Amino acid sequence: MSAAPSTILVVEDDAIVRMLVVDVLEELEFSVLEAADAGEALKVVENTGQPIDLMMTDVGLPDMNGKQLATKVRELRPGLPILFASGYAENIDVPAGMQVIAKPFSIDQLRDRVKSMLATV
Repeated sequence: MSAAPSTILVVEDDAIVRMLVVDVLEELEFSVLEAADAGEALKVVENTGQPIDLMMTDVGLPDMNGKQLATKVRELRPGLPILFASGYAENIDVPAGMQVIAKPFSIDQLRDRVKSMLATV
């Protein structure tokens, strides 16, 4: 019996970008949860019965930025790996256990980054 697929929470306010990322991750056989903003993401994270193996978030969200969201998420789930997606990736300093992927990214870049982050969990 194979292990259950890893669950990834995708937080992205641009519906088209979110749909594309979710489609790619589902094709890679991940289980995917979606949130359009930080508020929605926090509701998902607060549900302790919902497994989450990785959170991928846009840095620029309408209600709070991705780093603020990551800080709140880490209070609830201290070890959760977090992947930031940003058009300004080279300008972002992130804490341990968090990484940045530059937009636009390829399907291969996304797959490799997600798999490498999940491998260390």
